[in-house]
Amino acid sequence: MRTAMANAEVDDDVLSHDPTARRLETEMARITGKEAALFVPSGTMGNLICVLTHCPIRGSEVILGDSCHIHIYENGGISTIGGVHPRTVKNNEDGTMDINQMEAAIRDPRFEICYPTTRLICLENSHAHSGGRCLSPEYIDQVGELAKKYGLKLHIDGARIFNASVALGVPVDRLVQAADSVSICLSKGLGAPVGTVIVGSETFIARARILRKTLGGGMRQVGVLCAAALIALQENVGKLEGDHKKAKTLAVGLNKIKGLNVDIDSVETNIVYCDILKSVNITETKLCKILEGHGILILPEGPFRIRMVLHHQISESDVHYTLSCMQQAVNGVHGKQDGK
Repeated sequence: MRTAMANAEVDDDVLSHDPTARRLETEMARITGKEAALFVPSGTMGNLICVLTHCPIRGSEVILGDSCHIHIYENGGISTIGGVHPRTVKNNEDGTMDINQMEAAIRDPRFEICYPTTRLICLENSHAHSGGRCLSPEYIDQVGELAKKYGLKLHIDGARIFNASVALGVPVDRLVQAADSVSICLSKGLGAPVGTVIVGSETFIARARILRKTLGGGMRQVGVLCAAALIALQENVGKLEGDHKKAKTLAVGLNKIKGLNVDIDSVETNIVYCDILKSVNITETKLCKILEGHGILILPEGPFRIRMVLHHQISESDVHYTLSCMQQAVNGVHGKQDGK
């Protein structure tokens, strides 16, 4: 990747002249079956641009899951910057939302004197907060039909759409067929250093390009970053299946450690959530700190809950090392308790 970055052909991408950015955008549009694409610095900016492009009028409303990334982890940007109101529907354990509940959440335009105007539905695939669960093409089609029925747009936060594609055995273009826009992260499982690409119609991307400039995302000679992303697409998509297998190995191993619990069936991609039983008498923060001392970085995800994410640079031996360190950490705490 660094060699490709050093050798990248570049020009002014704000004026659409960067040839490497154009190559990446053309390839992403082809993969997703959309007319056009646009490179942006981050997934948060990508989702923000998509929502604001679909909802150009302040006071618009978007229907989205109560545990989706846009709602929880993106600083409330759609509201603070765009004046877009979120209307949440409960996410099920598999990351879906009930179709009937979504339909009930759509505002009646006959009472617009009081209500905000519903303009957009957002999905997330794979769904990170549900443990990387994958939304099926059939479910997405249903949501797409609902959106069409009421004249709404559908955006998919596809930060990990390639993970979902590999896990389901369904091509990316089929997974996003019903969507009007998709944001796809290049720096998660695909392993590029920076960036997200958003895709949609030519008209949509033309408007999105202007918003990208407004938000400070026009980066001139951005081909140095897009060159790495092209390598990621060429070489790392095929490694995602291995990441998923190692995540399952990690989940099964964690579940064998007394005091820890993992829902094995929920591990569909490269994310593993692990619950710490209160009988262990160790907090998620303390456990993360112990493991950090062994060179293992995991995320505390709430009271007695941790999150682990795998990528292609984590080997099978790394997984077993992690399990060994986790066992020692838990046993060490048990030992102190027993010694009191």
